Amino acid sequence: MALQNKKSLGQNWLKDRDILIDIADMASVDGVSEVLEIGPGLGTLTSALFKFFDKVTAVEIDDKLAANLPKSFPGKNLEVIHGDILDLDLNTLNLPERYVVAGNIPYYITSLIIQKFIQAEHRPEKIVLLMQKEVAERLAAEPGDYSILGLSAQIYAKVTLGQVVKREFFTPSPKVDSQVVMLEPLATPRATESTIALIKLGFIAPRKKLLTNLTIGLKLPREDLQSYFAELNLSENTRPADLSIEQWCALEKLVHKH
Repeated sequence: MALQNKKSLGQNWLKDRDILIDIADMASVDGVSEVLEIGPGLGTLTSALFKFFDKVTAVEIDDKLAANLPKSFPGKNLEVIHGDILDLDLNTLNLPERYVVAGNIPYYITSLIIQKFIQAEHRPEKIVLLMQKEVAERLAAEPGDYSILGLSAQIYAKVTLGQVVKREFFTPSPKVDSQVVMLEPLATPRATESTIALIKLGFIAPRKKLLTNLTIGLKLPREDLQSYFAELNLSENTRPADLSIEQWCALEKLVHKH
């Protein structure tokens, strides 16, 4: 009996062999022989990953899919873990010092998965994920289009967009297109925790002026913030999405200096 997808788990399976090989190739790193796959499903990406890696550790939340997956890869070094990737302690997975992460992930846990790995104590060398195109674009956004998700990702990792995958390549076909994203965790974050906290305050109301949000969030006199903005040559009409990471860092220094 054919295994059915579960809408509640956001299961949309990619079956195009060439695209799967491209994703696996993008995840490969010289000298890295093990990959942690998130949500292997029917094993289509798993099969492609075995062309570049000696071992695949696959985490699958669907009990039937987890039980069925090993049958498709006899003789392969495949470890299947039935569980929720968000609940798993990475330290219990016996991952080698050098590993990468790959997966086709549902929209509703995209940001949580990214945060888990780019801020992990034992970070992967590379994270290659297939996700909704809109989310991929937010991750790689530039000043003017920033969101908390994009800023957070780019503070902790180098973000590179890969190919767009049209919805018709999936079974069942989702309502939107997808895109591959590669994240390479940085040895040192580009901003401090204090700056990240300031960013969150700044995005309390993303469409409002940053000056207004920070006046409320920081409980500082408006004229003080106006002077900081002037020192950084920032317009008082600046929106939260407009600042670069470097500008956020500079603003944070001024805020906590006075």
